[in-house]
Amino acid sequence: MDVFLALMQGFQTVLLDPVNLLVLVIGLVLGLIVAVLPGLTLVMGVVLALPFTYGMGILPAVILLTAMYVSGTYGGAFTSILFRIPGEPMDVPLLWDGYPMARRGEPALALGWTLFSALAGGLVAATAMVALSVPVARLALALSTPEYFAIILLGLLSVVTLAGGALTKALISLALGLLFATVGTDPTHGALRYDFGLLLLADGIEYLLVMVGAYGLGEVLTRLEQRGETAAITQGGAIATRLPNFAAVLKVKWTFVRSALVGFIIGVIPGAGATIASFVSYGIEGQYGKNRGKLGTGIADGIVAPQTAATSSVGGAMVPLLTMGIPGSGATAIILAAFMLHGVQPGPHVFFKSADLVYAIFASVFVAVIGMCIIGYFAIKLLVKVLAFPEAITSAFVVMFCFMGALASRSTIGDLWLIAVFGIIGYLFERYRFPIAPMVLGAILGPLAESNFMTTMISFANDWTVFFTRPVSGSIMAFNVLTLAYSFYSSWRPKDS
Repeated sequence: MDVFLALMQGFQTVLLDPVNLLVLVIGLVLGLIVAVLPGLTLVMGVVLALPFTYGMGILPAVILLTAMYVSGTYGGAFTSILFRIPGEPMDVPLLWDGYPMARRGEPALALGWTLFSALAGGLVAATAMVALSVPVARLALALSTPEYFAIILLGLLSVVTLAGGALTKALISLALGLLFATVGTDPTHGALRYDFGLLLLADGIEYLLVMVGAYGLGEVLTRLEQRGETAAITQGGAIATRLPNFAAVLKVKWTFVRSALVGFIIGVIPGAGATIASFVSYGIEGQYGKNRGKLGTGIADGIVAPQTAATSSVGGAMVPLLTMGIPGSGATAIILAAFMLHGVQPGPHVFFKSADLVYAIFASVFVAVIGMCIIGYFAIKLLVKVLAFPEAITSAFVVMFCFMGALASRSTIGDLWLIAVFGIIGYLFERYRFPIAPMVLGAILGPLAESNFMTTMISFANDWTVFFTRPVSGSIMAFNVLTLAYSFYSSWRPKDS
C-alpha cells in the first residue's frame, strides 16, 4: 500500500507541476522526431538533449530524458511501416511485417497494431518496474563495494558480449573508454595521470565529451563522407491510425505476453536495450509463435512482437539504473550521466532516502507511455514530414548542439577541442566498424569501477581475492568470467563452411 501511495504522490508531482509536465511533453515530441529521422539515433538524441538539462532540477532533467527514451522506441514505427525506412535499428524487425501490411492496403491497421503494442507493453513493463524495484533495492542495500565492483564489471562485460564476431574490437573500444576515464587527477591519491603536461587534460575528460563527440560529431562526419541525401518520400495515400478490435487482440494475446516478458528481461540486462529486445522477440515468435510460418507476410504477430518488446525494455532498463546505478541500455547510460551531473548517484540509498524523486520518475514513465501514444495518434502526419528536412540542415543543428553541450559542461575552450577529437574518433570507429557503446560506457562506468575497487582494496588490506571469496561477489565474478570465456569461444571457434 505504501508503494501505491508513493506512486500516487509521484503522479501528482508530474501532472500538477507545470514544469514537469511541460518537459515531459517536450521530451515526448523530441523523442518522436529523433526516432523518425533516419540520420539520428535515439541515444544520440538523448545525448544532444543532455546539455539543456544543466539549468534544470534533477527531476525535470530526468523526466525530459526518460520521456525521450520512451517515445523514441515508438516513433520510428511510422517510417518503417509507411516508407520502409527504419528510423532506429530496433525498428528493422517491425518493417518485416508492418510494411507488407501497409502495402496490402492496410497502413492504418498496421499503425494501430503498433500503437496498441507500444501502449500495452509500456504499461505492463512500467508496472513490473515498480513492483520489482523495491525488492532489488533492498537486496542492493545488503551489498558492499566488492559486490558493486562485480556488478559494474558485469555491466561493462555485457556490452562486450553483444559484439558478436567483433569481440576484439569491442574489447579495444572498452579499454579506450576506461583509459579516458583515468585521465586527470587520481581520486584516491590526488596525483595527475596521463595529462602529458596539457592544462586541458589536468581536470580530466568529461564523459559528456566522449558521448556527444563520438555519437554526434562522429555520425555527422560519417554522413558527410557518404554524401548521402535523405531519400525522397512519396506517400501512397492518406496517413492515419486504426486500432484493432478486441477479437483481433485476443488472437495475439500470447504473442504479447511473450514479447512483454522478453523485452522487460532483456531491458534489465546491463548493456542490452530495445534493439536486442526487438530482434530477440521477433526471433522467438518465429520459432514458437502460432503463426510462425506466416511471419514476413504482413501479419499482426510480426508487428506486436518487436514493438511490445522494444517498449517493454524501457521499464526493464530503469530497474538496474535506479536501484544499483547500472545502466541497462545506451539511453539509460545518458540518464545516469544526468543524475551524476546533478550530483546524484542512483542506487539503493537514493532509492530509500529520496523516495519522492524515484516514484516521480516511475510515474513519469506511466504518463510518458500514455502521452506518446496520444501524441503519436494525432500528430502522425506532421511527424512524417520531418523526413523532408534536408540532411545538411539536420547535420548543422547536430554540430551546433554538440559544441553547445561541450561549452556548457565546464565553460572551457579546451573542451571544444576535446569534443572535436572524440568526433574524429567516433568517425574512425564507424569507418572501421568498431562499436562505440563499449567506449562510452567505459568512460561513464570507469570512475565508478575504480572507486569501488580502490575502496575495497583499502578496506580489505589489498586482498584482491575478496572479490571471489565473498558469496555474492564471487558468484557474480564467476558469471563474469564464464560470460567472457564463452564470448571468446563463440567469437574465435572455427565457423562451419
